Order: sequence, then C-alpha cells, then structure tokens
Amino acid sequence: MILELIAALAMQAEAPAASAQPAQKAETIRRYDAGASQGAAAGPKDVYSVSNWRIVRFDKKTGEKRAEWTGDKARFPHINSCAVIARELVCASSNFPATPQVSTVEVFDPMTLAHKRSISLGLGTGSVTWVDRHDGAWWAMFANYDAKGGEPPRDHRHTTLVKFDDQWRRTEAWALPTSVLERIKPMSISGGGWGPDGRLYLSGHDLPELYVMQLPMGGGVLDHLDTIGMEAEGQAIDWDESDKGMLYGITRRSREVLAMRVPLAK
Repeated sequence: MILELIAALAMQAEAPAASAQPAQKAETIRRYDAGASQGAAAGPKDVYSVSNWRIVRFDKKTGEKRAEWTGDKARFPHINSCAVIARELVCASSNFPATPQVSTVEVFDPMTLAHKRSISLGLGTGSVTWVDRHDGAWWAMFANYDAKGGEPPRDHRHTTLVKFDDQWRRTEAWALPTSVLERIKPMSISGGGWGPDGRLYLSGHDLPELYVMQLPMGGGVLDHLDTIGMEAEGQAIDWDESDKGMLYGITRRSREVLAMRVPLAK
C-alpha cells in the first residue's frame, strides 16, 4: 500500500501543473478588425482571416479588405487554417464536428481567393487542423477529441503529426507528449507550423499558449522544448515568412487577427 501511494504521488509530480505560467510571452504588435473565428494566415503583403466556409484577404499595411470567398457550408463546413505556400493559399479542412472524421486540403488563389483544387485525405486519422511545407515534405496535424467531434475509441491522446511526400502519401507520424496532452485535453491541437528557427510551434483550442516542439532523436513522441504565452487563445496560427519571428493568430473575444512577435531560440 505504501509503495502504491509513493508511485501515485510520483506520477502526480511528473504531470505538468495546469496553472503553470510560461516564462516567455509573445508581444502583440498589431490588431486587424477581421471577424475571424478559426484562424489567421499571412503573406508578404496580405493578412487572411479564416472562418469555416469564409476566407477574407486584407491589406497588411492598411487593413483594408481586398477579397472574400464564401463557400458552400455543406461542402466546406470547417476550414480551420490556411498558409501561403508556393504562391498558393493552402488550407486544412474537415467535416468537424461531424463523424466519421473526413479531412481535405483546399487550395486557393492567394489574391482572388478563387478555389483551385481539393486533395482528399480520407478517414481514419482524425480531423486535419493545419498543413505546412517543410524540409521538402508536407506536414499536417490530425486532431482527435474526447467529446464533440471525436470518434471513439480515439480521444485527445490520439492527436497525430503526419509527414507526407509530394503525392500526399504518409511516410512518418508522431504522437504528442503528456506535457502537451495535459494542457489541451479534452480538445486537441488547432494550429501549428514550422518556425523560422526550425522548431515546430503548436497551439491548442483554448489556452493562450504556444508549445515549442521538435522531432525526437528516437521514438515516436515529439519533444516538448518550451511553452510561450501569447494573447491568442489557441486556434489556428501562421508564421509570416516575410518578417522573421512574426506570428499571426486570432482572439475569439473580439474576432481580431493578431500580429505577434515571438521570442525565438538563438
């Protein structure tokens, strides 16, 4: 009995404290009145708000609206995030909160926002929440949930980072460590992308935090390096590749798009 009690206390000590505050915090530099509900994206001269079946492009300098796309709600119920990649706006889309979970990648013209093509990722992994291009490959995060939008027996612990080749064939995949899972449960990862320092940055669904990750030297679980505070309460994020260290996200309180300066590893 005593040994069991000691083991239980040791496990509690290893678990991250839910109230722990990040040592560093991103600085909000600018706000855009964008009406965003899911996430934000950034190009060299533009900022995008993402709201399920609606995407809006704004001039980064003036904040003026430049283009808008509104899709069929039945066909595009949940576009969660977008990123400007190789002169295209590449977006992660799913049927959340419906089940079984179906995921697609939707590609748009970054200027006109005309829909160009769709890549179906099918069923069985989760709901895709973000897509990025890094190190000659495609990367995507598949969210799993304990309740709404979840598909038992999978839960938040089954949230998965997947690496794809150019033909969108799965080549590798990684799980999240307990230190991150404890912060995001019962939800999942909503945003992410490879930072300019070569590290992977993830955001959850509710907490104003960035999780700094890297691929492990061994095993199939990502390494959790640091947690950085930010104003955005999770949701989808995107790095501005034209301004090193600038990350775009949203605040659901006002539905503004936020430009945030993130302290990077040296």
